[in-house]
Amino acid sequence: MGTHRKPRAGFLTAFAARRGAVGVGVLALASATLFGSTARADDDSTAIEEQRDRADEAHERAVEVQERVDELYREAGTATQHYNEAQEAADRQQEVADALMDEAAAATEQVNEARRVLGTFATAQYRLGGGLSDTAALILAPDPKSFFDTQNTLNRLTEVQQQAVDDFTERRDEADAQREEATEALAELEAREAELATQERTVQEKLTEARELLEQLTDEEEAELAELERLEREEAERLAEEARRAQEEREAAEREAGEQAGGGSGGNLGDIGGEVSGSAEAAIAFAEAQLGKPYVWGATGPNSFDCSGLTQAAWRAAGVDIPRVTWDQVNIGTQVSRDALRPGDLVFFYSDISHVGLYIGDGLMIHAPKPGDVVKVESVDYMPFHSAVRPA
Repeated sequence: MGTHRKPRAGFLTAFAARRGAVGVGVLALASATLFGSTARADDDSTAIEEQRDRADEAHERAVEVQERVDELYREAGTATQHYNEAQEAADRQQEVADALMDEAAAATEQVNEARRVLGTFATAQYRLGGGLSDTAALILAPDPKSFFDTQNTLNRLTEVQQQAVDDFTERRDEADAQREEATEALAELEAREAELATQERTVQEKLTEARELLEQLTDEEEAELAELERLEREEAERLAEEARRAQEEREAAEREAGEQAGGGSGGNLGDIGGEVSGSAEAAIAFAEAQLGKPYVWGATGPNSFDCSGLTQAAWRAAGVDIPRVTWDQVNIGTQVSRDALRPGDLVFFYSDISHVGLYIGDGLMIHAPKPGDVVKVESVDYMPFHSAVRPA
């Protein structure tokens, strides 16, 4: 039977055909692989670029928010000092108003007493005939002698009564003056309380804006913000360490110069080896006991503090009364330079002197930083340094 299969191709022809087929397949496969790799590379590159862009955007957003939040916290700190100042003024004015109100009440009572005396004299005069004319009284008198006795009594009564009238007039005028002064004091108190309310609103507005900005951050932006703050603290610690070493070198050089000059040890600037007073140690001990307590604007303890409330409480615990607000605290005691700091000194920050901390040595301070934070130890280089004072 005849076969119906196609004739078999020759070996060379078949090999060439197969090679061509394989070549086309390989070429196709290679092309597909190359194009696929290129496409994946392009996709990966695009993804990396997009990721980099997102990271850049997160970083820029974090920087922007950090700058604005820091600005708001500084403004809130300044407003807090204004609030503290207004609170002190309101408290003082309340004491003045209360005292004047008490004085006005006492003066009014004296007027009432003088009025009662006048009423007594008026009644006595009427009973003694003071309600009649002298002629009528003489005619109607059963005994002329009794009339003259009564007239002498009336004359004496009139003299005492005149004094009573003078006393009444004087007391009344004094009471009017006291009431007027008390009224003015109350009006001043209302103005102080209005200023207090204004500063309170200002603080709340700043803090609310800062909180809303932070709440709008994405997780990535929050991470960037935390990293920025970490880097800032590291830089502040580095600067503090450099300052400490420079201080040690200066003091070592001073000691050496003093020894070579035969004058014993050299000067003793700064906290390295500097003498710390007992009151300063007490202030620091108090501040250390407050570590971890929350910052609350306007607070003076015992459970929370703002910056100047903490320093005031610390030095009060050491037996030294200092003012409430930073603008007053900076003017007490003895001014000291940055390189002459000793533990217990008050260190002030920013051009408006809106923040204060308690120096504890080695470039560090204890302070109540800002809302949402707690009393902590931090480098004095974390904020722009303004000045320092030694309270005692």
